[in-house]
Parts: sequence; C-alpha cells; structure tokens
Amino acid sequence: MTVDSTAARKPRRGGSKRAGAKTAKAAGEPELVQLLTPEGERVEHPDYSIDLSAEELRGLYRDMVLTRRFDAEATTLQRQGELGLWASLLGQEAAQIGSGRATRPDDYVFPTYREHGVAWCRGVDPTNLLGMFRGVNHGGWDPNENNFHLYTIVIGSQALHATGYAMGITKDGADSAVIAYFGDGASSQGDVAEAFTFAAVYNAPVVFFCQNNQWAISEPTEKQTRVPLYQRAQGYGFPGVRVDGNDVLACLAVTKAALDRARTGQGPMLIEAFTYRMGAHTTSDDPTRYRRDEERELWEAKDPIKRLRALLEREGLADEAFFAGLETEADELAKHVRDRVRTMPDPEDMAIFDNIYADGHALVDEERAQFAAYQASFAEESH
Repeated sequence: MTVDSTAARKPRRGGSKRAGAKTAKAAGEPELVQLLTPEGERVEHPDYSIDLSAEELRGLYRDMVLTRRFDAEATTLQRQGELGLWASLLGQEAAQIGSGRATRPDDYVFPTYREHGVAWCRGVDPTNLLGMFRGVNHGGWDPNENNFHLYTIVIGSQALHATGYAMGITKDGADSAVIAYFGDGASSQGDVAEAFTFAAVYNAPVVFFCQNNQWAISEPTEKQTRVPLYQRAQGYGFPGVRVDGNDVLACLAVTKAALDRARTGQGPMLIEAFTYRMGAHTTSDDPTRYRRDEERELWEAKDPIKRLRALLEREGLADEAFFAGLETEADELAKHVRDRVRTMPDPEDMAIFDNIYADGHALVDEERAQFAAYQASFAEESH
C-alpha cells in the first residue's frame, strides 16, 4: 500500500471501508485495513476478507476476554508483591489474538515480553508466563513444544532471531513461516533494521508484526518516525500494511494473508497494528506523567472486546448465557493463576550456576564456591 503522506498521522475511522480508504488517501492519511468498526459493524475491504462461523467469532471473543482477565490478575499480583514486574497488554488483545490465531502449529513465533495473548493462542500455560516475572525461572516453558520462543527482554533482538530462523527453515525445505513481534519503540533499534535487510535479501519467510501502541514507554510515535511505520518496509524492498489493531477480524485476515504469502516463497512482510496501550508500559511506569486522560478516553471508545461483543449481540450470535458463562470461566482462570503463582517453588540457591557452560568453566566454578561460602555465612551467624 502507498500513500501520499510523509507524516505519521492517525488514520480516519468509520464509514464504508472502500469509501473510507479513498477519503483517507485523498486527505494524505495512511490507509487502514478494517473489517469491524468501533461500533461493531462489519465492513468490506478490497484486499482482505475473512469468513468466520458464529462459533469462531465466539472463540475470538472468548480468547480476548480470558486474556484480558489473566492480564488484569497478573497486574494485581504484582501490586500485591507476588511478581517483581508485569508488562500489561490491556488494549492490545485484538492485535495479539487475531494474529496469533492466524498462525499454524508448525509456524514459529518470536515474542517480546508482552505477547500474553499470542502465548494463549499457542497453547502456553498462562501461569508459565509468570515464573520469570516472579523470579523463579528463566522462562518456564519449552519453546519447541509450542513453537513459541521464550520472552525477549532485550528490545528488538527477537527480529534478528526470527529472521535467522526463517532463513534456516528455507534451507530445510519447510513450508512453515515465522512471525516476529515488536513494538513501535523497537522499530528504532538497529537490530530491527538489520533483520529487515537480511529478510529482504534472503527472501526469508518471516512476517514482522509491529504493535504500534503509540508510546515507547514515554516517547510518542511521532518522535520516532517521520512516516507511518509500515511504510518503512518499502525501503527494504518488501510490502507493508497498516491494520486496525483493535479489530480482531482485520488482524486475523491480514496476518493470515501475510503468513500464506511467506510460506509460498514471496518473502517477508511488515504489518503495523495501529492500536493503543491502555495502561502503563510496565507496572514500574506512571503514564499520567506523559500523556493525557483524554487520549485514553478516546481509545477506550475503540475497545477491541466491546466492538466484537456489539457484533455478536447485533447479529444474534451469542446470548446472555454465553456471556455469563464466560464471566464465570474468567473468574475461575483468575483464581487458578492466583493460586498457582503463590505456590510456585523457589529455585535452589545454586541453580543459577547450572547450564551456563556445557563442559564447565573455571570462573563459574570460582563464583559458585564464593556464593556457597556467602550463603553458608548466614547459617553460621544464626548459631
């Protein structure tokens, strides 16, 4: 997709998608793929479409509701001192569930530290996500069991990992694809630029999924780029598209098309999911110091869960019994998470030195002995 603008302006919303796209382009604004309006009305797009059954639509709604409830419980646990830190996905459920449900089991996912919804779609136990944030393990799950890599704290490095993996499966002759998640802040990192270069040159089967939630901690997007993020792909020689990140149907349709494109040897693609981070960057952040309440209120009207519920109710695809049952299921999930976190065993004191080098290392052996002596000193003092 191309636009006439050289400024990173916010896209227009509402109305007929086909007519809306023309209006946006005429006004010099980025085109936006949207299949479900904030009011919950289905609209068409000339390049992307999705045909889902009532059961599948209810499934997407369930995914988003349970993911949001899990996320809220994790935030509460951190506030109660049970977790050291938590990165909330509040407001980004559609981007994650839509893209996550577009993947096949044999695809490989490289997340950041906020892809709790994608982890849910890949079948990772939600409680396993919390071990690292509680400080009792280094990840908590086997990446190869669900083709879902461990969370990456270093900003942007997973884009390189994903590209290298995608180059590898091409050599293996596999027809699977790779998807790498990162935020708008990571798009300013050199690792992401290098990943784009290698992916383009080697025609790697990788989809770069950027969740543009408007704020890289306290820096707004307009202080990071002079053009919409998806347009950066043009400079590397592969296509980019901006999708309504609060529209789960559009995120599903666009990501599925991009992954299918990658699998058939057509190379990489960049998806910019235009969304909003409703909460803090992490629980150590205070967003009231750098953004206005009016901005959040504007985006609350575009809530991804509310718009899908509006569709389900308008079309008679779900009744009150469904919504009530889902609320009960969410309560049960929250209790399960709470109980599991509070009973997680602490690791052995010396386990930090295990599995660093396959054959051992003199310096690690020295540090292990020093730490053992340090630990023993507490026992001596207690006598």
